[in-house]
Formats: sequence, C-alpha cells, structure tokens
Amino acid sequence: MSKLALVTGASSGIGRAFARRLAGQGHEVVAVGRRAGRLAELAAEFPGGTIRPLVADLATDEGVDAVAAVCAAEPLTTLVNNAGVAHYMPFAELPADRARELVHVKVVAPTLLARAAVPGMLARGAGAVVNVAGMIAFSGPAPAAGLPHRAVYAGTLAHLVAMTQALAVELSGSGVRAQVLCPGVVATEFHERQGLDLSAVPRMSAEDVVTAGLRGLELGETVCAPGVEDESLLRRVFEADLAAFGGQGAELAGRYRAPAKA
Repeated sequence: MSKLALVTGASSGIGRAFARRLAGQGHEVVAVGRRAGRLAELAAEFPGGTIRPLVADLATDEGVDAVAAVCAAEPLTTLVNNAGVAHYMPFAELPADRARELVHVKVVAPTLLARAAVPGMLARGAGAVVNVAGMIAFSGPAPAAGLPHRAVYAGTLAHLVAMTQALAVELSGSGVRAQVLCPGVVATEFHERQGLDLSAVPRMSAEDVVTAGLRGLELGETVCAPGVEDESLLRRVFEADLAAFGGQGAELAGRYRAPAKA
C-alpha cells in the first residue's frame, strides 16, 4: 500500500516540518493551509507531485468539510491535525469571533477530520492519527505568573489530550493508532503571530518535535511529550486522573455535608 499523509497547518512550523519529513520518507502528502503561496513553495521542494497543496481555512465549516471529504475519500495512512491559533488574552476580553476561531481550529476541525479518516483506516487495518496539542494542556492549575492568559486555548488542548487518550483505547488492537503530541515552546512563527517575543526562552526546533512524534508512534505512546525527560511524571498524572475517576461514589462526599460556617 502506498503511504498517503494529510497534514494541516502545513504552511509553517511543526506542520511544515511534518510535511517535509513524511515526504522525505516516501509519503505522498496532502498539505493543508490557509496560505497558498507558502504551500506552493513547499510543494516546489518535492518535484513530481509528492506534496499536494490544499488551501482551506479550518476556522470555517466550509474549510473543515472540504478537508474532511479528502480524509474520507482517500486512503490515508497518516493524519496530522496540527493547524492552530492561540489568541492569548484574558477570558473576559477575548472577542467572540476569536474564541470561535480557536475552538473551530483546535477542537472542531481535528475531531471531524479524525472522524472522517478513522473508518477508512479501520477498514484497511492500519493508520495513525496525530493530534498536535501542547504542554499548555496540563497548565490549568498553574499560577498566573510566567504564563499568558490562556483559558480557552488551554481548554482546547486539554480536549485533544482527553479525546486522543479515549480514542486510543477504542482503537486498541485495530492496527490504527492515535497519538497526542504535546511539545513545549517551539521555535516557530506561532508565538510571534500572537505578539509574544520568546526569543530569550529556550525553545525546541519543529524538526525535533516531529522526530519525537514519529518515534513516539513506534514506541506506542499515546501521549508524546518531546521535552519531558522523566516519563514517569506523565504516568503519575494519568494514574492520578484514573484514581480520581475511580474514587467517585453514589453518596455525597463528607466535605459537602458539613454546614457552612457563619
């Protein structure tokens, strides 16, 4: 079977690095992005049609539907849901259109593209879905100092983590894998477009993120954290999640029965 990948957000950063790496490994790549010129430049690096540009705006229903149609119709071996926006700002100040764009790009699009691709992968008995999130997904309880306002953004990434974990369990034994890729700060245009100068912050390269994601698939990792050396930290997070989930009962917890202090 020939290898066919679809990568969203392929016009720059991690998506561009994924498209290049997969094309170099013999995949035909459908490169999805909003910037036609950038996609054309990427395709020109690989003569012979190895990279097929697909211009689509995943912040719109029309864009998601167009890409989902490709995911459903073509025999994808790999889907990389990488497209993203951040819109860091206080929740009460986040314009509704920006909140909508963020949820559409990081929740609606990856959910519906995976939903379109997975049935075909299951029928073929092979495939991989990689959802690019970030370590910000685990930052909810963190104090405000040192981190941008991120309530909606962090929530979308947390959705990708939980959805991918549940999907991986559902797909177990089918030959289809699901991974959520959670890098930290990466040296791309992403933060610059949000008006953040992180040039003084140590940053991983997009190429190293891709290396981790592909190696993580080989290792069978559902959650891949390229910058976390001690994997047991992640295991403890997930063990705590399951302990809390399993610790629930049908009776009201004692701390809620005590009368409130006057």
